[in-house]
Amino acid sequence: MQQISDYELELMKTIWGNGGSALYAEIVASLSARDMHLTKNTIITLLSRLIDKGLLKTNKIGHRNRYTAIVSADEYQSSQTEHFLDKVYEGNAKGLVSTLIQKDLLSASDYEDLKKHWQTILEKAESGTPQG
Repeated sequence: MQQISDYELELMKTIWGNGGSALYAEIVASLSARDMHLTKNTIITLLSRLIDKGLLKTNKIGHRNRYTAIVSADEYQSSQTEHFLDKVYEGNAKGLVSTLIQKDLLSASDYEDLKKHWQTILEKAESGTPQG
């Protein structure tokens, strides 16, 4: 999956947050609500780039376009996490988690939640129950 700019990501977040598709006016309203004021030309250019990168498609509704996400937020996050892990930690997830803990970027509550989550996964794996 191609990398996208911070502004492109903001547009994708807007579309994902709108149920996976949005009209231009809905995108502008959402950006304005978050105090992000971009010109019409900038927004149209960013949307066109996202279409070219295969993250969005457009459907004509009268004279308006509905922009629909082809890639879900979860798919994007997963792809970017893998890319980051490979690029920065050479695929070493242990190194990433270690950094999160050592730099206090992972709260005690988050750490406990992760321990419970992994314990559940291990128990399912040992009992032969499919993970889901």
